Amino acid sequence: MERVAVTDQAADLIRRLIDLHGPVMFHQSGGCCDGSSPMCYPDGEFRTGDSDIRLADLDVGADASVPFWMSKSQFEYWKHTHLTVDVVKGRGAGFSLEAPEGVRFLIRSRIFTDAEYEALEPID
Repeated sequence: MERVAVTDQAADLIRRLIDLHGPVMFHQSGGCCDGSSPMCYPDGEFRTGDSDIRLADLDVGADASVPFWMSKSQFEYWKHTHLTVDVVKGRGAGFSLEAPEGVRFLIRSRIFTDAEYEALEPID
């Protein structure tokens, strides 16, 4: 069972962003400018530290894998939630790489079933 998935449309956009910017990463915003949006940055541009956890490596095809990070404190609220990175038309208000493309990433979520939650790998 995976904690974070990506839609085909979002994976297509991520591959285009990789072509333009090189390897990328996501960090799930906990509020502020873009509410609670998945923010896409050139890999390593957003500094992660001891207060962050790597939830997943998104398989976006073309042998590309994209790390998905979240703060530990936010994860405590969302640990029972399956996340899906999607993309919609419209411009976000943040610094995420997709902003000039006229689209924005967003998270779709649902609560894990008890069986799904028990099958998850623990997060350190």
